[in-house]
Amino acid sequence: MDKSLYVAMTGAKEIMQAQAVNNYNLANANTTGFKADLSAFQSQAVAGTGYASRVYATASSTGWDGSEGSITTTGRPLDVAVQGQGFIAVQGPNGQEAYTRNGDLHLTADGVLETSTGQAVLGDDGPITVPPSNSIQIADDGTISVVPQGATPGTVATVGRIKLVNPPVDSLTRESGGLFQLAAGGTAPADASVKIAAGALESSNVDLASAMVNMIDLARSYDLQVKAMQSADQNAQSSSQLLQST
Repeated sequence: MDKSLYVAMTGAKEIMQAQAVNNYNLANANTTGFKADLSAFQSQAVAGTGYASRVYATASSTGWDGSEGSITTTGRPLDVAVQGQGFIAVQGPNGQEAYTRNGDLHLTADGVLETSTGQAVLGDDGPITVPPSNSIQIADDGTISVVPQGATPGTVATVGRIKLVNPPVDSLTRESGGLFQLAAGGTAPADASVKIAAGALESSNVDLASAMVNMIDLARSYDLQVKAMQSADQNAQSSSQLLQST
């Protein structure tokens, strides 16, 4: 195989992977609390026998953007936004504790407090269940208070406290659905310094304009690789015709 064809082919393949990451970010530009994936290209020498005369680029993940998204006031009592660093503890799909900044919460028919993606919110004693009530309020430390049905407005009962954690970012691995888990397993301890704002949501931190520009740039780069492959094929055909004519 012609070396230039191989380099162009691998370049197109790696650009497609970078496009997938960028498109994933674009698809989650409106997802509450979403953190953008990061990727970058790096040069890699072509391994094999002979003189090392070719280098191609590889696209690899460089982690995720931990910066905070903007906070929008909604006025909805079950909407919460983590202020500063920290996460809300939830029950992951695998049953283990996971962490999210998606504060778009709701109650199921059984009164279980869940995120918009269906993860049960954890408290000190497991998933939080809220009994039927006239009103609900969430304090900045995650304490959930309600006025039970049939009670007077001045009768307030505490039903639980959302577990808020702040593990080191480098100790987390990203899972599907915008969730994070400890890379070494186990659970992070509750951190009283983490605060939330009720009646507000944190938006995605995806920079939509930059992602759109990156999408166009990657599409142009992909076209260049395809043209390079076509040129390599044309050169090979020309060479073959010259050899046949001699």
